[in-house]
Amino acid sequence: MKNRRLFWRIVDTIEASIACGEYPVGSRLPPERELAEKFEVSRPTIREAIIALEVREKVEVKTGSGVYVVNNQKQSVSVNSVNAFELTQARALVEGEIAALAAKTITTEELEKLHGTLVMMKDMQNVEEADELFHQIIAYSTRNGALINLFENMWALRSSSNEIIEDYNIVCSTDNNKTLAEHTAIYEALSAHDAAEARLAMHKHFNRLINVLFDKLEQQALEEVRRKNSANRDLYSIENLVKIKG
Repeated sequence: MKNRRLFWRIVDTIEASIACGEYPVGSRLPPERELAEKFEVSRPTIREAIIALEVREKVEVKTGSGVYVVNNQKQSVSVNSVNAFELTQARALVEGEIAALAAKTITTEELEKLHGTLVMMKDMQNVEEADELFHQIIAYSTRNGALINLFENMWALRSSSNEIIEDYNIVCSTDNNKTLAEHTAIYEALSAHDAAEARLAMHKHFNRLINVLFDKLEQQALEEVRRKNSANRDLYSIENLVKIKG
């Protein structure tokens, strides 16, 4: 990504420290407070970094004990096999239900913050940040720790491979006006505290993203066919075999 999120740079630094032996397998990472001071960031940013490290199977979070470095000799098959289509489908299912629950629990203050992200998106100010903040506010408004954890892990998966990063960059840059309209529909359903409409609006949002991904795949396939045809045309062209005189 052009502007890598701050927590992802922290992930890279901690991974490098693990690789060089500063944090050996079995050791415990410094407490969240110390890491926040070390990297001069907020504690929520450190939490995001820890989630990403856990998704990459670099660390294990033990409730009430701390964060421990694990042996990552064996790569995670499940994480590495996840593609943008699977992730988007999973997000649609989970975030659809998050939206439905949030319609009943979201506060006036949270709705104001949610509206603020729409303003940011409309003004083309940090669109990617506004997008994440929009979905994050909704997830946190549920007050459901399990759903919040699912949301955060899926968002970390969003940055877990170059393929998914590239696919989502294309999706996010396709049509900001449509994204804004979809986010507005979700916001309006939440403002009306209509659970069914909030779920439907969220599903419509992700359905378009899936279709954009398929359009991108089709375009790539067509470009590959054209490339092969061009190469074959040059290979079998009579003009390349003999000089044709007019």
